[in-house]
Amino acid sequence: MTQRSLRLGAGGEFDRLRAIFARLGPAARDLGDDCALVSVAGRTIAISIDLSLEGVHFRTDWLSFREIGWRATAAALSDLAADGAAPLGVLVSLGVPGNRQRLSGNASLEIMAGVGAAARSVGAHVLGGDLVRSPRYLVDVCALGLVARPVRRNGARPGDRLWVTGRLGGAGRALHALQAGQRPEPALRRRFARPVPRIAAGSWLARHGGRAMIDISDGLAGDAGHLAAASGVAIAIELERVPCWPGVTPRDALRSGEEYELLVALPRGFGDRHARAFRRFTRLPLTRIGRCTRGRGVQMLDHGRRITPPPGFDHFPRR
Repeated sequence: MTQRSLRLGAGGEFDRLRAIFARLGPAARDLGDDCALVSVAGRTIAISIDLSLEGVHFRTDWLSFREIGWRATAAALSDLAADGAAPLGVLVSLGVPGNRQRLSGNASLEIMAGVGAAARSVGAHVLGGDLVRSPRYLVDVCALGLVARPVRRNGARPGDRLWVTGRLGGAGRALHALQAGQRPEPALRRRFARPVPRIAAGSWLARHGGRAMIDISDGLAGDAGHLAAASGVAIAIELERVPCWPGVTPRDALRSGEEYELLVALPRGFGDRHARAFRRFTRLPLTRIGRCTRGRGVQMLDHGRRITPPPGFDHFPRR
């Protein structure tokens, strides 16, 4: 690993990334965060890339092609939110199967319509991309933004408090219903199919003292572990404080991935008064769920009793 790469959390996927960072050596710089930061003419550009692959990130019998385009774009834009960046636009590489020609032509148009709608929802534009034939549908989105005060994963300090935006568990509950062959209720399905990147929330938190931030894509427990590893702190989460989607238990909320809410470490002086101001600005709740301490790893407490946190999502789970 290069000296300037961030420390990564546990998991087979991150073992592979550590090996990649080491192989890259001096060719790499500042790896391991939600965005790359590039300084150009006195301004900082935040850049992120996120690939969505059929059968791994989406299924065409669960989502329309327009929804597939929206979800893939929202995932990339969410990384900008986690750094506190304002989006400029997206570049998209689109792969469509050549052996499904009657479907593929319409699919390309509909996927890109979803990409465009997601970009417009945050004031961004589609800037270009690439179109290729592929064995499966894939949507690879590169998002670009500007950021005045980047909030990285490695800024949390002992004594900071841990806060989360919105409510958790809705995406996981919708996924569970789909896997069981059921149709989720409309609000749940919308949460899964059209996630909202928290751009305004990330910008507000960056301006009001956010020390470290990450978007919740791998599940609260897993992403808290990544933030703790990058910052070199331990994190204690009080399970009873976790804000949950109706009908979701806190333990289920810990596992729910692709939420795209923000987990942020803020100084001890940030309190309920500031959270109310955040809600007035964003129309989102901001809930304190834990704290940062000296040490390593993530500790889950259920009314003071320690429990084992569930693992986050891992593309390459250890055997």
